[in-house]
Amino acid sequence: MKTIVVIGGGITGLSTIHYLQKLKREKHLEVELILMEKNEYLGGKIHTVRNRDFIIETGADSIVARHESVMPLIKELNIEDEVVYNATGISYIYTNNELHAIPVDTVFGIPTSVESLFSSTLVSTEGKNEALKDLDTNNETFTHESSIGSFLEHFLGKELVAKQIAPVLSGVYSGDLNKLTIASTLPYLLEYKNKYGSIIKGLAENRKQFLAAADKKFISFNNGLSALIDQFEAELKDCKIVKGVNTNSIRFENNKYEITYSNDKKLEADYVVLTTPHDVSQNILKNEELDLDFNLLKNSSLISIYLGFDIADNELPADGTGFIVSENSNVKCDACTWTSRKWEHTSKQQQLLVRLFYKSSNPAYESLNQLNEDELVQAALTDIEMSLGLKGTPKHVEVTNWDQQMPNYHLKHSQAIHSLNKKMATLYPNVILAGCSYYGVGIGACIKNGKETAGRIVKSL
Repeated sequence: MKTIVVIGGGITGLSTIHYLQKLKREKHLEVELILMEKNEYLGGKIHTVRNRDFIIETGADSIVARHESVMPLIKELNIEDEVVYNATGISYIYTNNELHAIPVDTVFGIPTSVESLFSSTLVSTEGKNEALKDLDTNNETFTHESSIGSFLEHFLGKELVAKQIAPVLSGVYSGDLNKLTIASTLPYLLEYKNKYGSIIKGLAENRKQFLAAADKKFISFNNGLSALIDQFEAELKDCKIVKGVNTNSIRFENNKYEITYSNDKKLEADYVVLTTPHDVSQNILKNEELDLDFNLLKNSSLISIYLGFDIADNELPADGTGFIVSENSNVKCDACTWTSRKWEHTSKQQQLLVRLFYKSSNPAYESLNQLNEDELVQAALTDIEMSLGLKGTPKHVEVTNWDQQMPNYHLKHSQAIHSLNKKMATLYPNVILAGCSYYGVGIGACIKNGKETAGRIVKSL
């Protein structure tokens, strides 16, 4: 009998073990499945805190509904009845100490028509006219490995990118657009430019698919995202789950992989899947031949602060769901989600629940990171007062510091992954690296990666 060990009980690890269990049953495989997790709970960056008044997500707060891997898994887990969709509304950019609505007819702030371009209150007439060059300028140099920032600036102009597109895209991908590739962000934009001769025209031609996805773009569950994790765990009956253990090392011994974990305990495996963050996997493997590639992979940090008030959420601007902060602003946060407005299930009494984000790319981050929790809350309250004009003492606070735990893809990321996988195949056959450190940060991408990893192992068997 073969033994397959999955290390890491986040969404990638859970998806991997789920699909391994499914294939084991379908193909009547004689395999032992083991899932190991360092925490006493599963879920990784998915973790829901529930109290009498609010449902709070300390990590990811939703799943992109249209990703190919998402709804099939939800059906398999029989939790379709628990699904809730986000409320739609206006997203704002906070700049020059004012809220400006992002034009509705845009994708990540990129206009899908000339009318949408000229409706923006964020960009000057000169900036709008500069963006028109996209309509009659051909692409002769950009490829999928080019920087998304330089690509957008070249065809749409610096002002539109800086004031309207970069705040949105940087918020989604947690990085400097000039250090992120087209391939790792919006690869279809390059295809549109090459096919239609224009980014704007390409988005216009495909507007229907973006509008169709906009109404029900994100999903969660009535009791929060941890409902997905709880259902995973309930369904995993043909595998052993070991929580509260740190994996220390992996080495090849007698045609098996020997895994050493907490208190020098050991177990043997034929296949190992490492879904841990890349720096944790690097420390487990402890192989100098891999260090050069591992060291090219980067993480960033994020402080998340929830504030729950005894204030009705209709005190917020009408039809709004939050704002992203641009330069030239008096607040320190990078973004603010009006959670009780965007996700009605999170506030049982329709009281105001907001979430503020402070990223390590923010010039203020280093000083903020030195503050204690009370001081961080005060900084967040100041940001709320300046941006929304709301004052109040929060009835609930939740502060989470994701220190160096947010994967940050850059121009050499895919090159490093290719090299790393090539070396792993030689040095550690049947040890597989998986997860958001390598193949996509969204929950949908992690589910897909887990499913593909399970399929790869079973095909090998």
